[in-house]
Amino acid sequence: MAAKAGDNPDSLMTLATVFCLRNLRKTMCYQEFRNKLCLRSDIFLPSEICDKLVNTYMELVHTDSNFEPEESFFQLFSDPRSTRLTRVQLREDFVRDRDLEAIKKQDLIELHLTYCNSLSSRSLKTLTCFRETLVSLCLFGCSHIFYKKGGAPLACNEDTEDEEEESPASRQALETDFNFQGFNRLRLLNLGGLPDEVDVETLLKPLKSLTSLDLSNVQLLGTAFLTQWKDRLASLVLYNVDLTEELVNTVVEIVNLRHLDISRESRRTAKFKMTRKILTAIVQRLVNLVSLDISGHIMLDNGTVPHFEEAMGRPSIEPCKSSIFPFQELKRPLQFLGLYDTTLCNVTHIPAYKVTGSKNEDQVLNAIEAYTEFRPELAHRAINQLFDIARIQHCSQLLRALQLVIAALKCHKYDKSIQVTGSAALFYLTNTEYRSDQSVRLRREVIQVVLNGMEQYQEVTVQRNCCLTLCNFSIPEELEFQYSRVNQLLLKILEPARQDESIQRIAVHLCNALVCQVDNHHKEAVGKMGFVKTMLNLIQKKLQDRMCDQVMEFSWSALWNITDETPDNCQMFLNCRGMSLFLDCLQEFPDKQELHRNMLGLLGNVAEVKALRPQLLTPQFITVFSNLLDSKADGIEVSYNACGVLSHIMFDGPEVWSMEVPLRDTVMDKMWNAIQSWDVSSRRNINYRSFEPILRLLPQSISPVSQHWATWALYNLVSVYPSKYCPLLIKEGGVSLLEKVLELESSQPETKDMASKVMEQCETFKEDPMETNHGQEVNYGQRG
Repeated sequence: MAAKAGDNPDSLMTLATVFCLRNLRKTMCYQEFRNKLCLRSDIFLPSEICDKLVNTYMELVHTDSNFEPEESFFQLFSDPRSTRLTRVQLREDFVRDRDLEAIKKQDLIELHLTYCNSLSSRSLKTLTCFRETLVSLCLFGCSHIFYKKGGAPLACNEDTEDEEEESPASRQALETDFNFQGFNRLRLLNLGGLPDEVDVETLLKPLKSLTSLDLSNVQLLGTAFLTQWKDRLASLVLYNVDLTEELVNTVVEIVNLRHLDISRESRRTAKFKMTRKILTAIVQRLVNLVSLDISGHIMLDNGTVPHFEEAMGRPSIEPCKSSIFPFQELKRPLQFLGLYDTTLCNVTHIPAYKVTGSKNEDQVLNAIEAYTEFRPELAHRAINQLFDIARIQHCSQLLRALQLVIAALKCHKYDKSIQVTGSAALFYLTNTEYRSDQSVRLRREVIQVVLNGMEQYQEVTVQRNCCLTLCNFSIPEELEFQYSRVNQLLLKILEPARQDESIQRIAVHLCNALVCQVDNHHKEAVGKMGFVKTMLNLIQKKLQDRMCDQVMEFSWSALWNITDETPDNCQMFLNCRGMSLFLDCLQEFPDKQELHRNMLGLLGNVAEVKALRPQLLTPQFITVFSNLLDSKADGIEVSYNACGVLSHIMFDGPEVWSMEVPLRDTVMDKMWNAIQSWDVSSRRNINYRSFEPILRLLPQSISPVSQHWATWALYNLVSVYPSKYCPLLIKEGGVSLLEKVLELESSQPETKDMASKVMEQCETFKEDPMETNHGQEVNYGQRG
């Protein structure tokens, strides 16, 4: 069977890199004084490996909450004799001045610093160490790097230096001594977001050989300085730079440009009007253009052909057929054309292979792809449009859409608008309609970024979107690889006393599903996280509000699931006043059948634990259980579960029955009458993973009624659901135990008769294992 799209495995290089980073002390390093990490003396790493280690380390820091950053990580690369760095990409406030200083002896060719707002002018000094080798430099969004730190003087020792690192650079003291003198090899430079106080012309003057320049969001006082590269510059980005006639005239003199970006964030902020004349000048003068972005500009109508003309024929990318007049003069179609937030994206014939806009899915996906890294404000709007496509229409490029949204959420973990729109889009992109096209790997990536969002933002919209997206997955199977983490996050959501009602309902539903049909060690681990206490707190709150809603019912259901064959969780339930809440709920909501069923199912789990049964053996509790034997709620379920609780208590014998009222014999008589009133062909709202708690009640004479209840339970299940429960009973040795029931003189005739029928049913199944019953049991734990 062919692999699903997006299911390509990681390379061995990637797997080895991640393993080393997660196990530095066991692979490459040893721990020195003050927990400082040092590279082993016999380690020598080439640039391919060092670059991969640093760049993967940054990715893990920002996208994996289980990954612990190392304080001295960058010191591992301080000696170029044992490690070689050439291409490094660092981002966000996590990067400090000392990190760059640690690698200042390396011969870096590429250094990309993005949104590194913790860097001060100390890092400008470090940059000069790379001036002889640096070919590509990005300082995008590093708004403090041109300012000195305020306050304390320069540190004299390591301790004060570390303290100084904790505060971001002051915006008061501008660094005036730095320039790019000596950076003779520098060809690609990104200064996006350069502060207005910095004189960009003076700063750039020493750079004679630039071929690519990005001045996004930079205020230009003059434009003539750009012509110093008119014969060399191949790429110029002036995003959100105020266009003037003078600037346009300067730009068209840079005749070797292949990529020009004069786009804006929004038409609302545009004062400059894009005209047919300007576009024509750009196309005629810049004959080497393969990529142009004019997004966000107000376009005058005289730039396009009449609608009735351009609507003729199939859409074409041939320049001669262009719906936009100036582009008819192109010699060949552009590789890329940015038309996002313009009216031009809606025309029929656009002479470009890749177009950004909002007309259709392809344009929207192109916009997300083009703008995610440096323009989250545009990516956010494009993801919002993708959300509408996935919700209202149909997403035809599912794999690409998912990968782009995942990349945006990873890249902008700290951008609330991206997290809100991205998590909303993921909900629709992972629903049932698209599920069959998605690989395990891709769905796991979705889960990871969703959990990252839940961790980072306690805001209502993000939390709701993330919880809803998780509901699109098979639970617990698809979430098991992040089992502890997802439970911790859900319990954290449920902590506040007054949580948003819709989030509370979804989170409790997820908690319930997560503890259904998982191994006991998972249940025990979740119990230790505070699961039982959290559910009981929710129940207490609903009781105070006198409200029995889905949250109340799901909470009891979750407690039923988490206490299944888990004595420690049963003990927690009793310790946290669980029985008191049970009585209060029973009294407050006497007609809520589903609630009663869930509560009695839970108490059945508690009663299975021998050490805990004495706490149930009180006149009050026994009277309540005894009265519930007469319940007709939810078919036989409440009566059946009440009888199960009493059956385990009776199994401990008459000597533990210290109370005078009610009498043990009286309760046993009521149990017999209840069992005889049940329809043995009843379909059940219950799911047994093991018969062990029932089987232990069989070969004994101390409580015949408990034996009868157990036999009835087995007969009902193997009769109604033979294909599931006959194999389970045979596997767990139930047939031999039923044979012993037939041998015991104390066994009642009706019990023996029923035991024989159970054995016959299993024998019939062994002879004809294909026999099935069309009625399927409801797996309660995955209900709702």
